[in-house]
Amino acid sequence: MSLTLIDRAARLARDRTVFLKAVSFALIGLVNTVVDFGLFSFAHLYLKWPIIAANVFSWTIAVSGSYVMNSLITFAAESERKLRAGTYASFVGFQLAGLFANTATVFIASHFIHVLAAKVLAIGASFLVNFSFSHFVVFRPRPGGVGRPVVAAEAHSAEGRNP
Repeated sequence: MSLTLIDRAARLARDRTVFLKAVSFALIGLVNTVVDFGLFSFAHLYLKWPIIAANVFSWTIAVSGSYVMNSLITFAAESERKLRAGTYASFVGFQLAGLFANTATVFIASHFIHVLAAKVLAIGASFLVNFSFSHFVVFRPRPGGVGRPVVAAEAHSAEGRNP
């Protein structure tokens, strides 16, 4: 019998390890949110950069900090607390989905509410996307449960698919 998406989400919510990783990811996210929000505000409000340029700039700095902190703390077991170019590239690649969610949300919402309130909504949207990809794809343990994380190309290969 196949589990529904809701059943799988409920099972994950009861899993203490996933819960603690989500909390750690969220706390690191708070630090990165301050960086993202601060740099976005500075670039848009003081430097007068357009919303999208300011958002991409602030996101790039924040996502790099997120990779370092999550590799060393949240996903330390999976990453062996090592920073790797391939894993960073995979992390950034998957976080582009979060950037898209973030940018689309801030851009659309800014037409209805203040731009800084729109940015807060955007950060929430990207959290959901970013944690999902980080936990289930970028930092998932290698077969056997130990070792370095599986990067995207390996994940597809292990499942018998080409990237």
